Amino acid sequence: MKVQSYLFFDGRCEEALEYYRLHLGAKIGMMMRFKDNPEPQQQPGMSAPSVADKVMHAEFSIGETTLMASDGYAQGKPEFKGFSQSIATKDDAETKRIFDALADGGQVQMPLGKTFYASSFGMVADRFGVPWMVITENSGAVKG
Repeated sequence: MKVQSYLFFDGRCEEALEYYRLHLGAKIGMMMRFKDNPEPQQQPGMSAPSVADKVMHAEFSIGETTLMASDGYAQGKPEFKGFSQSIATKDDAETKRIFDALADGGQVQMPLGKTFYASSFGMVADRFGVPWMVITENSGAVKG
């Protein structure tokens, strides 16, 4: 069994994938646009010309994790609630680099800093609204 996150960017999927490629080293495995779907669309509005070039399905990986993504209904109002993606890095410099990249155009929810469980930890919603927690793994957790 495998559990994967599937992110719906509501019209900004390709932009998000490119941002993650540049700043997080994401590798795009596959991407299919609505116009490339071999079967007619069943849902209203999904065959409209304005949706044709939008991403129907994409698969990408960041480090060892594979995620999936889509433009969904491409309404331009993505909402990500009730979860957070978590990135664990090997050192504080990499944690800071990734946190700063995600914070660029986004919203810091908890500034990057030292905690009792890590030498660096912070929370941010990126420019697409995806919530992230960034932590330096095995860096300062209290052992008891």
